[in-house]
Amino acid sequence: MNAVRLWVSEEARSCVEKQDPGGLIRIGRTGRGWRLADLGARIGCSGATVSRLERKGRKADFDLIMSAANAVEIPPHVLAASLGLTSVPPTTVAPDGPRCAEEDPMRRRTLLAAAGLAAPASLLAGVSDALASIPDPTGLPVPLDSRLAAARWLFDAGQNSKLLRALPGLLADANHAASRAHEEIALARLSTAYSLASRVLTKVGNYGDSRLAADRAMLYAEWSGSPLAAADAARELSIVLRHQDQPAAAERHILDAVAKVEETGLRTDAQRSAFAQMLCTTSYTAARAGHRDQALTMIRDAARAARDLPFVAPEGRLFPITPAAVDLYAVGVHWALGDAGAALEAGRDLREGQFTTPERKGRMHTDLARAWWQWGKAEQTAAELLSAARVSLGEVRDRPAIRQIVGDLRSRHPRVTGVRELVAAAGMAA
Repeated sequence: MNAVRLWVSEEARSCVEKQDPGGLIRIGRTGRGWRLADLGARIGCSGATVSRLERKGRKADFDLIMSAANAVEIPPHVLAASLGLTSVPPTTVAPDGPRCAEEDPMRRRTLLAAAGLAAPASLLAGVSDALASIPDPTGLPVPLDSRLAAARWLFDAGQNSKLLRALPGLLADANHAASRAHEEIALARLSTAYSLASRVLTKVGNYGDSRLAADRAMLYAEWSGSPLAAADAARELSIVLRHQDQPAAAERHILDAVAKVEETGLRTDAQRSAFAQMLCTTSYTAARAGHRDQALTMIRDAARAARDLPFVAPEGRLFPITPAAVDLYAVGVHWALGDAGAALEAGRDLREGQFTTPERKGRMHTDLARAWWQWGKAEQTAAELLSAARVSLGEVRDRPAIRQIVGDLRSRHPRVTGVRELVAAAGMAA
């Protein structure tokens, strides 16, 4: 059977309907006359692992699915449909069978409401629905690049609720544009949109949907061929994996991204910025995993990589890293290693004026607050958090880890100056 007929066969259509990428991989393997071991040899695993991959379908390891799919040359639109990442292509039939409890919209809303997340449950449910099934196009006349820039601005401004409200329509239109165009730039734009969705979902503590968005960002970045989009997606995936207590997987993804960015030759400021950002993320990931030497080496390398970058990143740059931003990462790295004194020393010269967005200004204050809290200094912690709330309320109100510190201040140091204001700012009961 030739390749075209292979992927429009009834068997392939059935796999797409059931969202079974493992079945598609089996079709591709047998269509080439390969044994399990033959495919395993091509993707670096055993025949038994390939057998499990084909049986487990969507529950299999995402990277293994991608490697096997590439080896048997499953068309991108067919694979995407089998993964539930895009609308089903014309040669297939859309699945209409019963959903499991986790996929039911009402069930998801209940789970989100019960999770105690700071962001409104209705907005989180809207994004979750858009990830589960791509909405119809909005018909908005505004170009996607302009809307994506506006969405980034909302994130940078700490307007997380407004961003969550805008994401379903943005993801819908970016998906439909990529489906129509099948161009690298459209796929890179779609990957960037999913990366942004992952970023804000991680910030508000919705790690399940963030992981789904990051996986999709990785998929579309790979299809786009853009190393910068791939780096952006890998960074978000590594961050959410870290939050899901998978440090080894987080390190593997980010180290792969560092290598791929370095392979570009770092000939432009945009590439050098991406490289410095990847090193910062790698350092923090290593620190959270307890790998002290690697973390400190990477943050020093990041400082060297950012040394010649502008102190103010050009508008629209995908990785707006600056020397001051690297210093801020160093604060987080030392905090993650349990060294509050070194963290505060690293942030000694940081000032709001070195950062151009409310989100980064607020992040500077919250990172310093975490270091003061780690050192047991309630007054300084409260002062930094109040400064964070002043420049970017979302950094205090929407981040679960910061809300936890506010709650601890309320219960353990209720008379410290500013605690009552912090509790009110975070929207917590007095």
